[in-house]
Amino acid sequence: MAAGVNRKISAASARAHTRKSKQKTSFQLPSGLFKKISLIFFVGFLAWGYKTTRPPPPKTCGSPDGPPVTASRIKLTDGRFLAYKEHGVLKETAKYKIVFVHGFDCCRHDAVIATTLSPDIIEGLGVYIVSFDRPGYGESDPNPNGTVKSLALDIEDLADQLGLGSRFYWEMCNANRLAGATLIAPAVNYWWPSFPSNLSKEAFYQQFPQDQWTLRVAHYVPWLTYWWNTQKWFPASSIIAQSSAVLSRQDLELMPKRPSRKEYEAQVRQQGEYESLHRDYNIGFGTWEFDPMDLKNPFPHNEGSVHLWHGDEDGVVPVTLQRYIAQQLPWIHYHELPGAGHMFPFADGMSDAIIKALLIGESSLP
Repeated sequence: MAAGVNRKISAASARAHTRKSKQKTSFQLPSGLFKKISLIFFVGFLAWGYKTTRPPPPKTCGSPDGPPVTASRIKLTDGRFLAYKEHGVLKETAKYKIVFVHGFDCCRHDAVIATTLSPDIIEGLGVYIVSFDRPGYGESDPNPNGTVKSLALDIEDLADQLGLGSRFYWEMCNANRLAGATLIAPAVNYWWPSFPSNLSKEAFYQQFPQDQWTLRVAHYVPWLTYWWNTQKWFPASSIIAQSSAVLSRQDLELMPKRPSRKEYEAQVRQQGEYESLHRDYNIGFGTWEFDPMDLKNPFPHNEGSVHLWHGDEDGVVPVTLQRYIAQQLPWIHYHELPGAGHMFPFADGMSDAIIKALLIGESSLP
């Protein structure tokens, strides 16, 4: 019987053998497959990114999946519906007829002039006021093609269908039909070409940093407005968040005087924040069809007047640019209120003063 042979294998030989075995069994992707997988991931990322920038479809009032219609509405010439609310005396007997346009994140119920105007002024002067939901707010259909001009056309259409006559009071309408206008702490587009760059920058940088970015997005990349205001990585608009940090001392004092919005607040954004708030940003801070600083006096023979009211401590809309507008357009009757913020119309007697200045030219601050 043959004897076995003992062979000693060194540690180095063992390690070398193991390395060769591993090299022979290591997994390798077929040629070009890694590039294909990378491309698939890249395309998937782009698709995800595109989807996050696209707003959901609007929940139009009266549609199968939309909120119910509860307001009085008219059908505009382009087929959209506009919801409205009437205040004051009957329009058939009214001496003065006013169209009230609500502000950002509001609706037809937020007609501060109508809701705080004293009965003596309403009855004594014969004042009729109609407020309406701007497109996408409340119960008015969204307008995917909305512009500054299209809102003026909506107002004219509303006036025609309600039979307000050839002349009425408000803003941005055909000058031939305008009897007078009042602007109350209106937003200003920092990119109007006639603004001196140093002045617009000064006003712009008075905003909170997150609001500056919100405005930049709306102006330069409006297709990202929905994403910016819904993402969670960076703070977005403090105005949309209804932060009290932007309010002045007087604003905080006036908050208890503001009527409760509990019954209708949910209606304001019910058709989607994109169709209301985000479109407001894109239209208001985008590129306008005209430069407001080129406007001419619509009342060269003093047959009417234009008024601009603003508080010098307004933290929502800085007063700086309003002063410049008043200087460049001297036919505007400018009323700057010392110590007032953005909510000054809720101060006692303020609505009466605003309406009397517009309708009968009486200057009487409360």
